[in-house]
Amino acid sequence: MLQQFRQSVYDLIVETSTNLPGDVRRAIRKAREHEDAATRSGLSLSTIAQNIEMAEHNVSPICQDTGMPTFIVHTPVGANQIQMRKDILDAVRQATIDGKLRTNSVDSLTGGNTGDNLGPGTPVIHFEQWESEEIEVKLILKGGGCENKNIQYSLPAEIEGLGKAGRDLDGIRKCILHAVYQAQGQGCSAGFIGVGIGGDRTTGYELAKHQLFRKVEDENPIAELAQLEDYIMKSANQLGIGTMGFGGEVTLLGCKIGVNNRLPASFFVSVAYNCWAFRRQGVRLNGETGAHLSWLYERGTDIKMDEQSKETVTEVAASQEEANRKSSRQVVLTTPISEEDIRSLQVGDVVIINGEMHTGRDALHKYLMDHDCPVDLNGAVLYHCGPVMLKDEEGWHVKAAGPTTSIREEPYQGDIMKKFGIRAVIGKGGMGAKTLAALQEHGGVYLNAIGGAAQYYAECIKNVNGVDYMEFGIPEAMWHLQVEGFAAIVTMDSHGNSLHRDVDKSSFEKLEQFRDPVFK
Repeated sequence: MLQQFRQSVYDLIVETSTNLPGDVRRAIRKAREHEDAATRSGLSLSTIAQNIEMAEHNVSPICQDTGMPTFIVHTPVGANQIQMRKDILDAVRQATIDGKLRTNSVDSLTGGNTGDNLGPGTPVIHFEQWESEEIEVKLILKGGGCENKNIQYSLPAEIEGLGKAGRDLDGIRKCILHAVYQAQGQGCSAGFIGVGIGGDRTTGYELAKHQLFRKVEDENPIAELAQLEDYIMKSANQLGIGTMGFGGEVTLLGCKIGVNNRLPASFFVSVAYNCWAFRRQGVRLNGETGAHLSWLYERGTDIKMDEQSKETVTEVAASQEEANRKSSRQVVLTTPISEEDIRSLQVGDVVIINGEMHTGRDALHKYLMDHDCPVDLNGAVLYHCGPVMLKDEEGWHVKAAGPTTSIREEPYQGDIMKKFGIRAVIGKGGMGAKTLAALQEHGGVYLNAIGGAAQYYAECIKNVNGVDYMEFGIPEAMWHLQVEGFAAIVTMDSHGNSLHRDVDKSSFEKLEQFRDPVFK
């Protein structure tokens, strides 16, 4: 009987959600060394570093989107996998109750949230037998924002900006570079990628995700792929996308490539994009008791993100104007916000918000298109956020509250802002031409918060004033939050300017420089 297996899995979930492993921390520290601390990307990396340490200290989720829990379990011959699956489900349920995982399992037909992260296909559990007498359990928590930036190519193909990509190493190169380009800041760059060459459409993606379990600092045993990984790292970081898509020197933190055989008619290149909050860990367990023996990846507990992480966003932002020699400034706004205040803002300004703001994601945007809102949104701030919330006898408490990817709301956002008088929208990754036009017409701004910085922003929330539409589930409900010192950067203003559009254009021009064959 594996008496301690359930507890070991629970401990693994908590560790994975709250404490980035050492190899990931070192990659982020290295990125900070290559980025000017007084730029927008430098500001983002400083916030990220601070958030990592806050999550470890608070034992709370690094990012509010704790993703789709995906387990890979190696068991000795004869292990009771039926009971082990039940124990894993129990551990996931308990971790959700304790606020270590967000309620993320949603019925695809009704939109209903199960509330406990369990349901058909959730979590994902892969069992494999091996000849060892020990048990190995690996877990990755890959959020929806970066999952949406996964991409699969079928070669031969015409790749945007890069031309013809054939069924060879150079064609694979073009696919991978384009995969990094198309993610921009929507997947919470700077990110990591796993690449699967070959297989079918399903196993290609599985192979790509399996690459994310490799250690950041390892070396590919296949010489050609080791060379390609090195090339991609150097080339991708010349695209100028930068952290959060703000522009900068560091766009990619890791690249791992694997290869499987394929059918003669098919040649797939599958890319799994992972955000900077690269949450994966594993354990070796006693095969008879399930007791913890060792971690598979170096724990990050002893690897501090250095003294820079103690700087606040406002302290870093204060030096930004002088260092960049441009007119960006810091503006403090209290809700409700007037159109005059909004019209005075420019791309690059750092905005500090005090007062009440309201969360709103996919379900709320769709609903508000045809219904009234229970609160007055004139002059309000709408936050694209699905927080991790816990309730006790004193009420609701915010455990994690970073931004979600905004582009999903593009079909609705401009109409919603004009209908209700919303003046500012906060999210990550930017929005498109329809929203930009609405900002200009109505008098609104888009503010980019730092994706994944769920602990940093949770600390800015001083009270939960109320909640509506709980029938949508906790992440999709409309939370009314009292905030103080909530900092974000204007990346789309009311004058038709968009940092996201500009970075996309400049990075595409740089991508085109990689058209010529490198590997023949």
